[in-house]
Amino acid sequence: MNRSDVQSWIDRYIQAWRSNDRALIESLFTEDAVYGFRPWDSDEHTVRGSAASADSWLTEPDTPDSWDARYEPFAVEDDRAVALGWSRYAATDDEPERTYHNAYLLEFAPDGRCRAFHEFYMLKEDR
Repeated sequence: MNRSDVQSWIDRYIQAWRSNDRALIESLFTEDAVYGFRPWDSDEHTVRGSAASADSWLTEPDTPDSWDARYEPFAVEDDRAVALGWSRYAATDDEPERTYHNAYLLEFAPDGRCRAFHEFYMLKEDR
């Protein structure tokens, strides 16, 4: 994988997230992928496999026009990458606008699908 390959994967990740399309989501990950929603790998915050990853995204999907996101590769070496960026959710009747700073640890299979995805995020605090 090179920076361009990783950016292409990230772009497809955002497209799949925005579309809430099961096939697009599943196409990002290997059948045995590990997807960690927290920095640790507790069973409560980890799903395994492309189908389970899609299930977790689609349980409570984000409305496509309720958010924006930008990520880019920070470091790429062989089949591993780190991506950095942000996700911003629009204000609703129940919550103010929220911006999260994100870091993704990615490991790719030879076919370019992700076989390990670990998400770190922090809510930006307004001062």
